[in-house]
Amino acid sequence: MDTPAVPANSYLAPQEHQTTSTGPIIDDIAPKRTRDFADLTRAGLSLLMAAVVMVFAVYLGGLTRGVESDAHTAAQAINWLADFPSTVLTQLATIVIVVIALVQLLSNRAWLETAVSVLAMFIGYGTVWSVSSLISTLPDFTLSAALVSAATNYGSGLLPDIYGGMAAFLTVAGPRRTRSSVKWGWNMLYGTAAVMVVLSWHSVTGMLVSMAAGRTMGMLIRFIVGTQNKGVWGSELVSLLGTIGLETSRLIRHQDPVVANHGALAASLDDDLVEGSRIYDLETADNRRFIVSVIDAQTHTAGYLKQLWDWMRFTGVAMRRDRSVRDAVQHHLAMLLGLHNIKLPAPAPYGIADTEESAVLVLDAHTVAMPANLNTLTRADAVAYMRYLSVANRRGYTHRRITPETLARLEDGTPVIAGWINGDNASAPANTALDKVQLLTLFAALIGPQNAIEAAREAWGDIALNDIAPFIQKVAIPSPTRALDHWDKQLLNTLRARVTALVDEEIAEPGEPVTLARFSWRSMLTMLLVIVAVVVVFTQLKPEEIIAAVQGANPLMALVVLMLGVGGWIGSSISLGSLMDKAKRDDMGVFMSQVAGGFATVSMPAGVGPSFINLQFLRKSGYRNTESTAIMSAVLVVYYAVYFAMLVLIGLFTGRNMLSGAIPTNTLVIVLGVVVAALSVAMMIPPLRHWVTRRLMPLAKTYINQLFDVLSQPRRLTVSCLGALLQDIVTGLAFWAALLAFGYSSNPIETTFVFMLAYALGSAVPTPGGLGGVEAALTFAFVAVGVPQGVALSATLLHRVVFYWLRVPLGAAAMKWLDRHNLV
Repeated sequence: MDTPAVPANSYLAPQEHQTTSTGPIIDDIAPKRTRDFADLTRAGLSLLMAAVVMVFAVYLGGLTRGVESDAHTAAQAINWLADFPSTVLTQLATIVIVVIALVQLLSNRAWLETAVSVLAMFIGYGTVWSVSSLISTLPDFTLSAALVSAATNYGSGLLPDIYGGMAAFLTVAGPRRTRSSVKWGWNMLYGTAAVMVVLSWHSVTGMLVSMAAGRTMGMLIRFIVGTQNKGVWGSELVSLLGTIGLETSRLIRHQDPVVANHGALAASLDDDLVEGSRIYDLETADNRRFIVSVIDAQTHTAGYLKQLWDWMRFTGVAMRRDRSVRDAVQHHLAMLLGLHNIKLPAPAPYGIADTEESAVLVLDAHTVAMPANLNTLTRADAVAYMRYLSVANRRGYTHRRITPETLARLEDGTPVIAGWINGDNASAPANTALDKVQLLTLFAALIGPQNAIEAAREAWGDIALNDIAPFIQKVAIPSPTRALDHWDKQLLNTLRARVTALVDEEIAEPGEPVTLARFSWRSMLTMLLVIVAVVVVFTQLKPEEIIAAVQGANPLMALVVLMLGVGGWIGSSISLGSLMDKAKRDDMGVFMSQVAGGFATVSMPAGVGPSFINLQFLRKSGYRNTESTAIMSAVLVVYYAVYFAMLVLIGLFTGRNMLSGAIPTNTLVIVLGVVVAALSVAMMIPPLRHWVTRRLMPLAKTYINQLFDVLSQPRRLTVSCLGALLQDIVTGLAFWAALLAFGYSSNPIETTFVFMLAYALGSAVPTPGGLGGVEAALTFAFVAVGVPQGVALSATLLHRVVFYWLRVPLGAAAMKWLDRHNLV
């Protein structure tokens, strides 16, 4: 017996069915309120606009005052409005905007939107008052003076509250494209703002900050409460399907898929893993069956933001950015048709249709795949999936996001890869390599690294494994793969090591890992160094003192100081280069790494910056982590041993009694005692002791053995010590030359001793490069041994110009050179 039909204009829950004699059967659920991530993005942009406006108001006050002046000049035609009180115009505009918007909301029975809009208006007013009070309490009145106007005053009334309250109200009452009253409300608010600015009642900056604050709060409230989904559904969807030749007999909505544990948008194999879609079973009047996938613009925003994040996160790899649902669906259709063209099994598309708020993809229901059982996959299955991907890659098609959910099978068991909506055609080799890495890593987590590699060798060949070895990185692996039960932090290292061993033995040396992540720890740290360096330069640099010191110096001796500074780089280059293997040593690279250390010094405490650069340089030169750490540590051991030996020897021969009183014996003993006590207590805890013995002790033994191996080579160690000795001598003599530059003659050996002692004490200050501490220690130490204070200060400044400030731009240029040659 046939099921009675439901009228096309009725929308029923799946559990409720009514009967009628005409029309198709429609089983649908009215769209729910949706949290649109576009609202969150707009809130962030509004907040950014407020910040930019305030920065302009403080630092570019002339520009904002010029804009206001131009507006006043162009306002002659409305000067008659100046006779009206400003509150009359603002209150009139407020009443009109609120009334027309509320009338439309109430007439449409939008009770929730009405209540939330009124609440948002109050929150907008409160936000503006709070921001005004906060700005007015700042000790610097520059910002307050830029925001105040004739109709506002300091305190809670600093910003005009009409813009904040109305912006929040209209934002929640919108969107403007669907409610004409909201559209006219925004136009009235803009017109009121223009009038109030040209009549000098409100400032441009105050108006913009207030409006941005209200807009920000409105968008946040709209995101929290959600907005009504305006997508096509029910009878409207049936009508839309009729435009592409489908006469609907039955339209049944699927239950929404459960969101995966890894937090991605819900997706189903029924429509080839389109995230966040609504899925329907469609039967036509001629008994054909289809799958209907509907993507709404509001839910698509989250996917688009994810595409943007991937586009910004990856470098050198193309990423799709489908701004609208129409673009996404049309691209998905093109991908599926392309796969069919190269004879790969994939869902067969019938056609697409779209409206302003939704896009529809129709697929043949008989071609839908089923999820693969991940627990029963074998090496033969891995070969089949890899061959499927290889066929697509050879024709330029790449998937871009291979996860456990994409492994599927047809009804006859044929393995297929699903989810091509994020893929692309005409792909670059980097995208092809990423596809292979993602599939290889997925099977390594499912069936083990060795089985995965053997399957890849059978499906792709050893040459392909050689090509993808540099791409085996964590950033290339999607989060669902990393969420598998058999995934662990060492899986990628194991996989990379086995592929590398295979390549080393049978093909060629593997290439260096390619840079995939735009925001790696290295790039973030480099950016932080740049920021700190800029802050240090602009906050601590005193140009007038440095210029006076340089101008008053003997040019010839100042040039000698500069030459000795270069000698310091040569000494440190010898000290490091002598401990490196000749095959891995790039002499020019070694020298440039020492120059680059000057740039890192301005961003880190003294000694830390150069060590960080040396460590990175050694890693890029082919040394493993423990080996590079051992060599870098050996350089530090040599440097400090030579430094201390010079202090002791020069102190003995010169008779200076400054060494014993300078060493804080009690402090060292206290610090040493605290460290030893803490380690002892820690080792009393069994779990912590076991962790240390299992994890840290093997690494420490390896590091110590390699450090002793480096230090046990007499010839290399001697050359390294000579390099460190040259570095210390020329640095001390540079201060002696700085004293000569200002006409003060001294004993070079005693000057070197006093300089080394004072520099060591000043460098203990935890500031970038010992900034402040070194200058104070050098000036005080040389004044104490009889150097006039003016000469000591000038010599100190000249020495710091050469050995600190001048090294900032030179070090930055050296860092650029090292980065260009992939040596840091």
